Amino acid sequence: MGDPHGIGIVGTGYISRAYLDTLAGHPAARITAVADLDADRAAAVAAELPGARALSVDALLDSPDVDTVLNLTIPAAHAEIALRAVTAGKRVYGEKPLAATFEEASDVVAAATRRGVALGCAPDTVLGTGTQTARAAIDAGTIGRPLSALAVMVTPGHERWHPNPDFYYAPGGGPLLDMGPYYLSALVHLLGPIRAVTGAGARLRDWRTIGSGTRAGERIPVGVDTHVSGVLEHAGGALSTITTSFDGVRTSAVPIEVHGESGTLVVPDPNTFGGDVRLFPLGGEDWRTLPPSAGYADSARGIGLLDMLSTTSAEPRAGGTLALHVLEAMTALLRSAADGRRIPLTTTTDRPSPVPLTPAASWRR
Repeated sequence: MGDPHGIGIVGTGYISRAYLDTLAGHPAARITAVADLDADRAAAVAAELPGARALSVDALLDSPDVDTVLNLTIPAAHAEIALRAVTAGKRVYGEKPLAATFEEASDVVAAATRRGVALGCAPDTVLGTGTQTARAAIDAGTIGRPLSALAVMVTPGHERWHPNPDFYYAPGGGPLLDMGPYYLSALVHLLGPIRAVTGAGARLRDWRTIGSGTRAGERIPVGVDTHVSGVLEHAGGALSTITTSFDGVRTSAVPIEVHGESGTLVVPDPNTFGGDVRLFPLGGEDWRTLPPSAGYADSARGIGLLDMLSTTSAEPRAGGTLALHVLEAMTALLRSAADGRRIPLTTTTDRPSPVPLTPAASWRR
């Protein structure tokens, strides 16, 4: 992967720990700076990382030893930080969604294209062996022509475990924009881009109660739909049905199921990197588990950034174009739910190139 690449992290909240576990000490990346609105928190993180400094956002973006900005801010700040980083000539890899609105995300992609800098965006879970093995099976014709898919995510809400869940229930949040990127990104990898959507949404209640941390018992307002369902029309002709909810308790449905003319595939949770891919062939008597045949083995958050650093392609596998397309699909679903109409999409994307089976010892080296 070449000489260590300088990484500056903006945002050292809850999700940053997962990235640090992957990136800290990796020979391809060197974390040189961290910034956060909470200066004490940034200082504490920097103290864990040899050679890293706690800086203001402005200083981090100006720093010559920051080649790529890892944008782990809240969704409402994604576009601002990404645009500032791109303007400074930095590569950017951000948490999902790419921005809080499709318009902001479009500006980010356009700016990165003009500046000629790489733009990556989570989720990178779809680069693991779970989604990639399922994709390899589909591409090999294992289930024949794919006809449809079902995707289901049901939880009682993140306020039960997250100590500061406010942004999950503010514009830019909600179950679709929070969890939908995993499912829609996986569906694009599996079945290709989306040409139109139809959605419906609902809101169970107007307040949520924080269940953990120093704010336990505090009520926060709900400003978004907390149950969203929809139909995705893929350009290749397949239809996907998706449900994302912060209103249910649990579901027995598998995360993703893909139906083809000659078989059905069960795809593991796209919010994880691995998991079993199961096949039921036409005329078969039972499900069978497919061995991992593609993807980064035993991977973790941050593999998308490492993948971006290792490729010479102008568009990373976990790239801005895919993230923009997925965000348009999600925001169009919400608009369709509000307006009661089918909405054609204005963007498209190529399916990212498949990931060959890559042992952990190789990508972690």
